[in-house]
Amino acid sequence: MRLTIIAQWESHSEFNMKHYDYIFTGTGLSALMTVYEMVVSGKFKEQSILLLDQNAKKTNDRTWCFWDSNDTFSELIHKKWSYAWFKNETLERKISLQPYQYNMVKGIDFYNAILTVISKETNIVLKQQKVLHFKEENSHCVVRTELEKFTCGRVINSIFNAEIVKSQTHYPLLQQHFIGWFVKSKEAVFTSDTATFMDFSVAQKGNTRFMYVLPTSANEALLEYTLFSKDLLPKSEYEEAIQTYLEKLGVTDNEIIEKEQGNIPMTCYPFWKHNSKNTINIGSAGGWTKASTGYTFKNTIKKSKALASFLTTEKDFRAFHQKDKFWFYDLLLLDILDQKNELGASIFSALFKKGNTALIFKFLDEETSFWEDLQVIWKCPKGLFINALLRRIFSL
Repeated sequence: MRLTIIAQWESHSEFNMKHYDYIFTGTGLSALMTVYEMVVSGKFKEQSILLLDQNAKKTNDRTWCFWDSNDTFSELIHKKWSYAWFKNETLERKISLQPYQYNMVKGIDFYNAILTVISKETNIVLKQQKVLHFKEENSHCVVRTELEKFTCGRVINSIFNAEIVKSQTHYPLLQQHFIGWFVKSKEAVFTSDTATFMDFSVAQKGNTRFMYVLPTSANEALLEYTLFSKDLLPKSEYEEAIQTYLEKLGVTDNEIIEKEQGNIPMTCYPFWKHNSKNTINIGSAGGWTKASTGYTFKNTIKKSKALASFLTTEKDFRAFHQKDKFWFYDLLLLDILDQKNELGASIFSALFKKGNTALIFKFLDEETSFWEDLQVIWKCPKGLFINALLRRIFSL
């Protein structure tokens, strides 16, 4: 009898909670971009939206970069580059990026701009609370934080749960992990209009390792020591590599203005299988990160536009995701790097040594025809990808 009363009280208490049409669990890039698209569409003014995150987004916690031939978010771009270096131990190729430019957006600039837009909407509420749990009931969803419980019609989740991927072996999980220094040097060693996408001349040590350099002037740049591999390194190893690279460039005196670090999941795991009628996973939690490169900004722009449009016409989140050929291309590359992580330098070197840069970017943006796909893929080591393809065919 007592248990029945408690159960009835708990069920009844949910109807006394604050109810929203949409609750976003997490307010990172994908969530803020999706809410922004909902706002600019003008189609959600009558629907209540709650955003929950323990992080207030008041610091410059990351830097996003993307290539683009338009003026996407031009007001937020901190720096643009028209050229880029690709390097390894034997190759130095300076690439014209036309018709693209490579763009940098600082995290704090993005947060401030998007949150300013959102704050003007009376139907949107932001709460700085850590999400502990959410679940879907028959007629609604329940979200619990450290401080409160809420109900809603639909949950849009961007909190990544790595254990989902780690608990299986069919889809490999690599990590794009890095530490970056924003430095100001005494010597003028940087070329301000030329970024360095990948410099594989650094010691590989059995992994895929490269230096990534974004100069903002002749004396200032962001340098990131980056790996595509399974395991993280001690912090000191990243920083020693950056210092060694600076010395190689001829820098004898530099000031570290700011530091950043990141760890981006690289996997083709089908996160969308965990979507339900009224709950969807987005961002890294939904497989929105480009699995073969770790790039997120451009993919998120596309996916958030598509999701905002989807919300106006469809009712079942399980219908949102569609698997395509690019997912399979990425899977083959990750299969190779999972088995032979030291081959990353040779694969990317083969691609950029003589490849058409504009076509490579178009391919990585998932906008190429099948014939264009072949022109890019054919630059890569054929034996590796044929073997990976055969392994995948026989494992299905």
